[in-house]
Amino acid sequence: MADLPVSTSSRPARSNDHDGTASLLAPPRKVPPQDGAAVSRGSLWSVDGVILLVEDDAGDALLVEEMLADSDLDSSLTWCRSLAEGQRFLADRTTPVCVLLDLHLPDARGVDAVTRILATAPDAAIVVLTGLAEGEAGLAAVATGAQDYLVKGRLDPEALGRAVRYALQRKQVERTAAALRANELMAKENARLERGLLPVPLLRGDDFEATARYEPGRAHGLLSGDFYDVVQTTDGTVHAVIGDVSGHGAAEAALGVCLRVAWRTAVLCGTAPVDLVPLLEEILVAERFDQHVFATVSSLAFPPGGQEVRVVRAGHPGLLIRDQAEVRWEEPEAGMALGLLPDMGRWTETTLPLPPGGHVVVFTDGLFEGRTGPSARLGEGGLLELANEHSALAPQAFVDALVDGAAEGAAPYGGLADDVAVLHLGWAAP
Repeated sequence: MADLPVSTSSRPARSNDHDGTASLLAPPRKVPPQDGAAVSRGSLWSVDGVILLVEDDAGDALLVEEMLADSDLDSSLTWCRSLAEGQRFLADRTTPVCVLLDLHLPDARGVDAVTRILATAPDAAIVVLTGLAEGEAGLAAVATGAQDYLVKGRLDPEALGRAVRYALQRKQVERTAAALRANELMAKENARLERGLLPVPLLRGDDFEATARYEPGRAHGLLSGDFYDVVQTTDGTVHAVIGDVSGHGAAEAALGVCLRVAWRTAVLCGTAPVDLVPLLEEILVAERFDQHVFATVSSLAFPPGGQEVRVVRAGHPGLLIRDQAEVRWEEPEAGMALGLLPDMGRWTETTLPLPPGGHVVVFTDGLFEGRTGPSARLGEGGLLELANEHSALAPQAFVDALVDGAAEGAAPYGGLADDVAVLHLGWAAP
């Protein structure tokens, strides 16, 4: 590249640039930057990034270089004569860049230059350099995506330094705001998906009551590894399932949904209750993301008439049977949790008699495993005591009393850290 023309006078000289605006050429004090070369300057203030000047006029390039030298910036300056050259420089940049961009280049004019820079480097901050009569062009550039604009004939070191700093900061704020908006949209979409995956009991009449409460342990989640479902088949039998996949993350929640959907499908296809649990284990082993993941499950069937409930239990906690007078704990025969020793589990069906108007309450272990002291937990006995204290309540109030009471007792010791699911099931009174 040829040496830049400089003034030999002690006063600044003016020359006309290619767009007819006046360019101020500062008195010579140092050699201006060369194409593609970086110039470092020591100063009191450091910019976290580099400065790229895209300017085809050598006089204006010298002006900018001199202004930056007199500013309080401490950063490198690279000069490119054309937009294409500037795009090549930006293509491989990973550090923040502030582009000082002329709007009249050999290969780009007006806001098209801003658009093309942003297409190459969306994260680049842009300060447009305009002529004295181009205020509207500067505003149009800002509307297109630039962070600021400066008039060449009115440049001074303080204004230039401030514009570069603010442009980089504004761009950082824009990127942060965009990331937050994207995260918010993703969170809303995930919430919509999770709500769509929450079970809706499939009952064929209003003669059976199914009340539930679901409290995921993971923050900001609607689903957890706990799952439940209620389905009534054409013969009038109401089937219910409750389960707990080990762990608390999104992967466990997805596996829980998979097991719930598989259970519902099998029930609607007429699979016998005793065959449901082995089928769930087969699906768990096929779908789990880690060989150590397991699940506990209780599958229940309520034949019409309300006299009994049939239970198949795979490593799951016992259940509560309540009538208007009292609540008692039941431990139907249990087999191994799903996935611990695949193909080795044996599960049997247990029939429990129900008192007239009796209901069954099933739950996951998160309900009673919360700490109530430095080395104590609520436990099954404490849960039974809590249930008997509220035995006269209606189904929803009873379920809420269990969850809220357990949470209140555990609050001084970190609260209920595990997921909680509770189902209150039974035939409605005649």
